[in-house]
Amino acid sequence: MKSKYVTDPEQLAAHTLRLLAVDAVEKAQSGHPGLPMGMADCALVLFQRFLRFDPLRPDWPGRDRFVLSAGHGSMLLYGLLHLYGYDLTLEDLQRFRQWASKTPGHPERGVTPGVEISTGPLGQGAASSVGLALASRFLGARVNTEEFQPGDYRVFALVSDGDLMEGLSAEAASLAGHLALANLIWIYDDNRISIEGDTGLSFTEDVGKRFEAYGWQVQQVDGHDREAVARALAVAVEEPGRPSLVCARTHIGFGSPHRQDSAEAHGSPLGAQEVEATKTALGFPLSPSFHVPKPVRDFCRGRTRELTALRKRWEQDFHQWESRHPDRAALWRRLLGPELPAGLTEALFEIAAIGKPEATRVSSGRVLQRAAEILPGLLGGSADLAPSVKSWIKDSPALSVDSPAGRNLHFGVREHAMGGILNGLALSGAAIPFGGTFLVFADYLRPAMRLAALMKLGVIYVFTHDSLFVGEDGPTHQPVEHLAALRCIPDLVVFRPADALETAAGWAVALTRRQGPTALILSRQNLPQLDRPTQAKSSDLLRGAQILVPEKKGQKAVVVASGSEVACAVVAARALGIRAVSMPSIELFLAQPVAFQRRILPPGYRVAVVEASRDPGWYRLVGPGGLIIGMPGFGASAPADELARRFGLDGPSIQRKLARWVRASR
Repeated sequence: MKSKYVTDPEQLAAHTLRLLAVDAVEKAQSGHPGLPMGMADCALVLFQRFLRFDPLRPDWPGRDRFVLSAGHGSMLLYGLLHLYGYDLTLEDLQRFRQWASKTPGHPERGVTPGVEISTGPLGQGAASSVGLALASRFLGARVNTEEFQPGDYRVFALVSDGDLMEGLSAEAASLAGHLALANLIWIYDDNRISIEGDTGLSFTEDVGKRFEAYGWQVQQVDGHDREAVARALAVAVEEPGRPSLVCARTHIGFGSPHRQDSAEAHGSPLGAQEVEATKTALGFPLSPSFHVPKPVRDFCRGRTRELTALRKRWEQDFHQWESRHPDRAALWRRLLGPELPAGLTEALFEIAAIGKPEATRVSSGRVLQRAAEILPGLLGGSADLAPSVKSWIKDSPALSVDSPAGRNLHFGVREHAMGGILNGLALSGAAIPFGGTFLVFADYLRPAMRLAALMKLGVIYVFTHDSLFVGEDGPTHQPVEHLAALRCIPDLVVFRPADALETAAGWAVALTRRQGPTALILSRQNLPQLDRPTQAKSSDLLRGAQILVPEKKGQKAVVVASGSEVACAVVAARALGIRAVSMPSIELFLAQPVAFQRRILPPGYRVAVVEASRDPGWYRLVGPGGLIIGMPGFGASAPADELARRFGLDGPSIQRKLARWVRASR
């Protein structure tokens, strides 16, 4: 039976979105048709009537941002991008989930034109949307003027039941409400179906009341009544002081005669028979597949022409604003431009100079102040640990409703949300974001860190209290396996400095490395400032390793250490006549040319490693006959000095172990 709405171009476009998803999933024999079929009406209203974008300039700074947090519904986004004229062809849709296609199973930034963010792990996109909205507030407070607001954009996110079940989204929503992010709008696909069945199996709370308690504006709407959806979005867009949640009651698999409102529609192809039944029910021809009626193309491209004209007017206004406000325009370029100021690394090295023992977390705090003076876009905070992590920018207030230009963020005890929000800040291009907590809590951020690495975002993580030497807090707070876990994340640089100079080097690496995240691993306890030989090159630290003690003639052994263990390794190396190397970053070292690696670790030299961690990854360097002095398991609660002695990580114990190893190697 043909749909009675099939001649209405907007209804026809919604059905086209549904069936593009159905055909793509069917052809791939993999994917999630239910969400695109259920949310086609809401998404079409958003793109057709509210979202500001231009396919001819996907990076237009004035565009709104759309985040498909429910990334498993990726074919909904791909269908929209195709219909509205992005560089995504029907052939690309037909290659859904195939090798090297522009239409991977979940949206990936940098792969598909128009995709703002890589999503899929539920809750991550929602949290990052808070960071995107926050970045607009920060940017606008710095550059906007009364007659033109180049920093302003809106952030729309499509979230699912799964997104809202994840605790991550609760943390992010709580902070968004506290900060009154009125430019943030979440559209909730309330289809009441999850993989295992009805959401009533595990999710019976009143979502709307929860968000009202967070300080959000909440509206309930029939997600298939496009006029009602449009009215709700209009109210949300005009809301001046709160983020908005539009709860759209939908039917998963809408239009499928036998799969609608079923768990089977969530993540499986409908099957050839049901595809035919669905096309018949929606008034579409059974063939060809991937059919886009001409009225739909005309309807969507008409909107695209309007948006291109809107973008051109924005650019004209921007150029006039530039000429009237050269100081603000210069700040805009500094915030959004890819170039960093000349002499940044040298300035950080200068501020690091100190003659007394100092915890590297304290050194990091000093370097941060200098970096913040040079880089106006440096912005961040900690999970309620600024006094411990030393993450406060002293000459700036906290970013708040009353101080939107503040550069310090109070994330609260919300490491999960902090990770996602940092990604959103980085995606905005308007900030160099950093976030801090204790290393033992790094696992709370791990999914967001993984996505930052996947998206090549220059996020900076400041992890302190880095080892067994946290001491009396005991094994619950002593990170022994966390370095290994972080080093396993592809494209994340882990940097564990041994003193103030190395800490400055770590910050220099993090700030200049804009195509990937960096984790700075810092000590709680004071560490001595290392006495470097005159021939030691500070630039070597930026490459991951530096020779601190040259070996005596005839000795072909080298001890490598990181962080707080370097000082002990240096003492032992001098006593034994072997080479000592500080290696704050394995990743940077292994990325160097072979000639550099061989200069630091010459062929034929036996290698020992000292690090208060449980990291088998060091075996990449030590090889046969090598030695690793590290942690055998968890720590214990006791003063740090006693822990060092009992776990064999104090100076005398390290020297004895190295001496036995050197004698055995002769």
